[in-house]
This record gives sequence, C-alpha cells and structure tokens, in this order.
Amino acid sequence: MLIEQLPLARQLDMAFKKLLGELDYLSSGTVFIQIRNNAIGKFGIRHNPIESKDGAMNEPGKGLTGAQQSAFCTMAIQSLKMKKHWTHGEIYFDFTVRQNVLVASVQFESNYNMANLVAEINQHRI
Repeated sequence: MLIEQLPLARQLDMAFKKLLGELDYLSSGTVFIQIRNNAIGKFGIRHNPIESKDGAMNEPGKGLTGAQQSAFCTMAIQSLKMKKHWTHGEIYFDFTVRQNVLVASVQFESNYNMANLVAEINQHRI
C-alpha cells in the first residue's frame, strides 16, 4: 500500500506511534510533520535544549505519561480539521508538561510553488 492511499489522520497516528519512545522521556519540545501531496514525509521531534551544570549533563527527566501521549496524539489528529485547502507544508505541535498537565499547541505552515502556479495558468490558456 502506498502512503498516499492512507488518510492523513492515519499517517499522523502512525508517526506518533513511532515517536512514543522519545516522548517517554521528554516533557517539552516540538513534534514536526512535513507534508507533500497530503502525505507525511519527514517527521520527528525537536527537543528543547538539554542543559548542563558544571560540565555535567542533566539526567533525562520523566516525559509524557501514556495517557498524555494518547491525548497528545488525539489532539494532533483532531487539529487536522483546521487544515484547509493546502497539500504541501508543515505542522508543528509544541508541547510541555506544567504541573503534571500536558499543554500543547499547533501551528500550520502551508507551502506553495510559484512554478506550479504558472504552469497551471499556462495550461488553462491552451
């Protein structure tokens, strides 16, 4: 089966499942999803900076709980309802845990290609 044949929501669910191991020890960061022709290509997590003290790295803390990871994935899938009229771009899901509560936001970035637009205009002239 080709990835383009799967609904974007299913692709996003698959991406989040792949990221579970990282979310286990991250309490903040940004999940990014790159989309081309309504198919997910590259995806991953931008970790917030890891700090050191006196030259020693801090041990990774506790990350998102299973329930928080599930809620985060559900929120991400539901946010796709806000994606309108574009097929290429990126989605960023910022997350942090504050006082044991997951706080997340979504940012959409649509991308267009002027060469494709000009080609479409030229096709309609024929």
